[in-house]
Amino acid sequence: MKLPVLSVYPELPADRDRWILARRPDRESLDPRRPYAFFVEEECSKDGTVLPVSTVFLTNRECPWRCVMCDLWRNTLTEDVPLGAIPTQIDYALARLSKARQIKLYNAGSFFDRRAIPMEDFPAIADRVNSFERVIVESHPALIGESSLRFRDLLKAPLEVAMGLETVHPEILPRLNKRMSLPQFADAADFLRNHEMDLRVFVLVKPPFMAEEEAFDWAARSIDFAFDCGATAVTLIPTRGGNGAMDDLAGNGEFSPPSMATLERAFVYGLGLERGRVFVDLWNMHPNESCPHCYNRRVERLQAMNLRQIILPPAPCRACH
Repeated sequence: MKLPVLSVYPELPADRDRWILARRPDRESLDPRRPYAFFVEEECSKDGTVLPVSTVFLTNRECPWRCVMCDLWRNTLTEDVPLGAIPTQIDYALARLSKARQIKLYNAGSFFDRRAIPMEDFPAIADRVNSFERVIVESHPALIGESSLRFRDLLKAPLEVAMGLETVHPEILPRLNKRMSLPQFADAADFLRNHEMDLRVFVLVKPPFMAEEEAFDWAARSIDFAFDCGATAVTLIPTRGGNGAMDDLAGNGEFSPPSMATLERAFVYGLGLERGRVFVDLWNMHPNESCPHCYNRRVERLQAMNLRQIILPPAPCRACH
């Protein structure tokens, strides 16, 4: 008789924090006056036009939450950035990027975390991004509030806030250690909508502790919930390993990346709703059960669907049918 595998993952939040931290590899060595990455990407806008978007990954203090699936902490600092450092980072990136119409200021955490982005720098940040048609930042739902309004009021362009919903699975969401509930997410979404800020939502496809056969259903439910909360865009993120904690979970049979078929099916479902834009995050994607003969063509299809926001025919493959 085969005995069930006992989870190595703690049940108490404080124990989870220690467990996650103990499994981390080293973080990168970063300059607090330089963004750790920046580039121009194309994205389909709300009106269906494909626009160039400047994406700047700001270097700042690590997020106060210890989500089990997060690997963004590797590009963070252990201390607060000095005043003026964030505007300097934006200057550095924009001086080296080609012209774009929208800007994403992502920061491996929450834009409205005062220890990550000093509120005193808001006016200088706004000065640097006010030439763009839309400004997109990201935040934990717990930090949505007056600081969001303060930054919005400094901008000439609309403000869009991205929040990680991750999953609506009632048992798995608490285990991610994000320390967020669905009512809390919905309240933050209501606040954004009531104060004329757009909402973008991140959804994990097959988070840890979820079986492959359940992954599509919960991704679809999560997409539905995001649009019910007023999202104008939903980004599907195929959950990846490589952060230490996820590798231990994988070794214990509690995590594996989604299959390409599950990811494709979730994307098709979201687009078919026609309730808003749906994207797939293709960065560093390593799906399970992906045919090597058609993998590249399938990724190209996903990218084309990202830009065109229509469902395209699957890439035919004699090897995997």
